[in-house]
Amino acid sequence: MGVAVDVVGLRSDGSEIPLEISLNPVSTESETLVVANIRDVSERQVTEKMRQELAFETTLSKLSAVFINLSPERVDGEIIKGLRLLGDAMNADRGSLGEMDESGTLVVSHSWARPGFPPFPERIITNTMPWLEQQILRGEVSFCERPEDLPPEAGRERAYMQSLGLKSSLVMPFHIGGKVTGVLSSGSFRNYQTWNADIIARFRMAAEIFANALARKTADSEIRKLREQLIRENIYLQKEIELEHSHSAIIGNSLAIRTVLKKIEQVAATPSVVLVLGETGTGKELVARTIHNLSQCKGHPMVKVNCAALPGSLIESELFGREKGAFTGALAQEVGRFELANGSTIFLDEIGELPLEVQPKLLRVLQEGEFERLGSPRTMHVAVRVIAATSRDLDAMIKEGKFREDLYYRLNVFPISVPPLRERLDDMALLVRHILNDLGPRMGRKIEGIRASTLQAFQNYHWPGNIRELRNVIERNLILHDGLYFQADLSDLGPSKSPHGRLRVLEEEHIREILRLTNWRIRGEKGAAKILGLKPTTLEARMKKLGIQRPI
Repeated sequence: MGVAVDVVGLRSDGSEIPLEISLNPVSTESETLVVANIRDVSERQVTEKMRQELAFETTLSKLSAVFINLSPERVDGEIIKGLRLLGDAMNADRGSLGEMDESGTLVVSHSWARPGFPPFPERIITNTMPWLEQQILRGEVSFCERPEDLPPEAGRERAYMQSLGLKSSLVMPFHIGGKVTGVLSSGSFRNYQTWNADIIARFRMAAEIFANALARKTADSEIRKLREQLIRENIYLQKEIELEHSHSAIIGNSLAIRTVLKKIEQVAATPSVVLVLGETGTGKELVARTIHNLSQCKGHPMVKVNCAALPGSLIESELFGREKGAFTGALAQEVGRFELANGSTIFLDEIGELPLEVQPKLLRVLQEGEFERLGSPRTMHVAVRVIAATSRDLDAMIKEGKFREDLYYRLNVFPISVPPLRERLDDMALLVRHILNDLGPRMGRKIEGIRASTLQAFQNYHWPGNIRELRNVIERNLILHDGLYFQADLSDLGPSKSPHGRLRVLEEEHIREILRLTNWRIRGEKGAAKILGLKPTTLEARMKKLGIQRPI
């Protein structure tokens, strides 16, 4: 009578094969056949295991050879090829490599999947799979041969695998500089996988190969960015040196200009936003440069943007940069001025000319220090000292709906008003000498002094164009007149055209009239100073400045 014996065989993937073999104790030939069948199953299992191990070792050898001296430009492409090789060696159906971004979110940067199987999602949002996330953050390997094998706290992970039909998975965190910076993972849809110690060890070696390649790529990328930043700064600095005003410092000793210098000293050491106000030509940019040169950013160039000189269609890309193809004509990626000024100062000249549609983006940079390039969803973060300047009446623009009130208040943290030249006539002689010392050698003129009549004429004119106009007038007269003593013809700019000049004449006539009435007596109860409501020393100073002398 025969006896039925249950024998369990194993497939190449580790799953069981139930076998029922009838043994006939009286049949020697049957006994020999059973033993042969059992030996054949065992040998096939061992052979398959050895084949898989050999394939894995061969794959690791190929990866090591490819990545050992791989250029950074080829890393991404070779990682994707490597994921396919690993999938073939492990009889898996998909693989991925994920990296941690700045926010700590795991982003799948490289992936591979066999045709017909779903790839890994591009972005694994935080808390979507909390158990797996904690495993990764602790640097622990997570392997699952069946969804049912997952612990009770991994309910979301189990539901995710079952919803996709994923039978087995292996997740290996990798480290760069002692910190978990990403994961290498593998998954199988067709078969249940047995992740034994040998497979896990080899998978860890593959993860280390990829991690080292990414570390070299990141280091090379950072070096390249720093090099490009230095090149951009040098180019920008060279251009600024060519265009920079000859003024090496703010010239003047009047009370008005000393007040400005005091405010500059107070605010320079802070990161606060500064709003420089003043008429055109008063030297607002020079004030901004002085603040920058006294700040902690002085080792970097100050980046300048003239909001009035750029068309509205281009100013946004000029400020915040653009990606290739962001708009028609955008043939290459371009770094914006805010990104260029990171760690330094940006000077926004004529901020009142900034288009209304760009103002919210500027407000966000001021408040949050972040923005996006045109055509890019990626948020950029910068630390920039902002100095803005305008000759416009921003209060009036707010009432007209041309300037955002919230932006104005964000800019108006520390206002500095630069006085017009007509309010600092005491500085006239210093300014004229400074400009002559700069322009004279350039134009081949040797100037030893200034004619008194010329200086008097300069002080009588109201200078609507301020220092810029003064410089132009001096340059024009250097061309027209040669000699050791500078003289200027201001017939076209005479006092008749100057409201300030007329006031000066009226002031002089009034003081002379009072002096005549007091018989040129200055001090005392019946002196001119008492009648004019001035201190005697102040009146004497005004008389000297106006050229008033007692007749002999």
